[in-house]
Formats: sequence, C-alpha cells, structure tokens
Amino acid sequence: MEEKYIYPQKVLLAWGESIGGNKKITQWLMQNGYKELAAVSIALRNNEDARKWLMTNGFSHLVAVVDGAEGNHKAISWLRKRDFEALAMLALAADGDRSGFSWLKANQQRELFYVAEKMRTLKEGIESKNNDPHSLNF
Repeated sequence: MEEKYIYPQKVLLAWGESIGGNKKITQWLMQNGYKELAAVSIALRNNEDARKWLMTNGFSHLVAVVDGAEGNHKAISWLRKRDFEALAMLALAADGDRSGFSWLKANQQRELFYVAEKMRTLKEGIESKNNDPHSLNF
C-alpha cells in the first residue's frame, strides 16, 4: 500500500467510530484532513454523493472497499491487483467472510479488524432494516 495511505492508529479507530454512527467523530475526520475516511462512512450508508466524491478525488480504492463490503468480489480482485491486500481483506471481512478477519488478525491489522467489524455491523443493520416488513414505505 502506498505510503500516503498509511493512517495513524487513532485515526483508524476514529474511522471505526464514524462508521458506527458517531457524527462528532465523522466531523472530526472531515475537519482534520481525513475527509476520505468520513466519506467512506457516509458511502457505506448507500450515499451516492459520497461515492462520487471519493471517485472524483482519487480514492477509487476506498470505493472498492465499500463495494467489496457489499459483496462485490470484482472490487476485491481490483484491490488485490493494485497491491491493496489489507483493504481487500478489510472488504472481505466487512462482507462477513471469516478469511478476511483471519488474514487481518494474522497480519496484526488490529485497527482494520476493528473497522471491518464496524462495517459488518453497519451493513447487517442496513440489510435487516431493508428486510423488515414493518419498515417498508408504500
């Protein structure tokens, strides 16, 4: 992974909190030079504008993480081909694939393991809500 995409531990933990729904942390990411991580948190909630912003601003690898977390295996292959193995495993884990979690753990990617858990929980919540007949709008 390119050097410019290495984030401090506290930033990765903040990213997990942002994904988990902490709006103050999302604001902190936006105001402190990590807009791309805040945008991923928003894109994971099916926000097309956030995806477009990521693509327009050179963060296609993060869009691939979002897509991979949603089950798009072509996105995971795309990440691997570009040497974003940790992000590919993050996406796999976020999609519920135990091999992604195993890889993150074996490679001591604790912060990304945490982020993957937050993504997985968010995506499961969205899916559960989408499948809840009581939340359908007619």
